[in-house]
Order: sequence, then structure tokens, then C-alpha cells
Amino acid sequence: MPAGCDAILQNDVGTRAKVWHKSDTAGSVSVPLKAAPSDAAANKKATGFLSKYMKPEHKRMSRMIGYCLTLGTPEAWAGFRTVASVRMTEAERAMLAYFALTALQPENAERTAATAFNSVGDPLPAFLGGLDDARTWAHFASRNELKAYAVAAFEAMPAHDQ
Repeated sequence: MPAGCDAILQNDVGTRAKVWHKSDTAGSVSVPLKAAPSDAAANKKATGFLSKYMKPEHKRMSRMIGYCLTLGTPEAWAGFRTVASVRMTEAERAMLAYFALTALQPENAERTAATAFNSVGDPLPAFLGGLDDARTWAHFASRNELKAYAVAAFEAMPAHDQ
């Protein structure tokens, strides 16, 4: 084959058009194979810088969060609450709650916090038999909601009804 035709038959990665599936290995060198790791090396835990200084309780909590994220069920997260109350301090749980809430969109953060405190929201309007509806709402309301609505209702009443 003439020398000029050889360049035409090659594609841009150095292989001939007739042998696309093969790569050009003219200039490659043999790469030594890596030795298979021994059983001891395979079972050894990777230890990072932080891992050496983490408290065991914090390592357990890291694994617990991983389990909860993997399972993704309300039951798993309820288990997280139980373990966190034992393994984390009040201040650590407060920081976790604060930063988890601030990572949410404001409307979702507010709804999540209200749900966590068993908030039932505003009382429903009383259509017929208002006292029954008010008692039902009060049964499910949180202590703070009861106090807030009681004070507001009392202050809104005329003096002769107070």
C-alpha cells in the first residue's frame, strides 16, 4: 500500500479503519498486575484522621443515620430518636435539630416543627355546636396552643363576658 494511503485509513486515535475494535498498542508498555490483598488487609477498617478522634457514641450515631437513610421508614427514624436520646447530649441534639430545620424550605421547616410538637394548628371554625368543636380541638392542641388561644379569646371577649 502506498505511504499516503496509510494515513487516510487511520482514524484519530491511531487505529486502522478496518480494525476499529482494536486499539493501537504499538507504544504501550506492560502494566504489572497488583497483588491480591491478603485476608487481613481486606478486613482491615479504613481509619481516617477524624475517625481516630471521634467519640464512640458519635461513630454509633453516624452509623445510625446511615441505617435510617437506607431504610427510610418512620420506624427507623423513631429508632434514631431513641438512640440519639441515649448517645447524644441535649446540646448536640439541639444543634442537629436546628441545622436540620434550617436546611428545609421555610414552609416545610415550620410544618415539621409544628408536627414535632404535636401542634394541631388553628382551631376550625365552629359551624354548629361550637363548644363540641372547640373541645375536640383543645383535646389535640399542644400546651402552648391552648395558652395562646385561651389568652387571645379571653382578651377578645367583652368585659361582661370575661
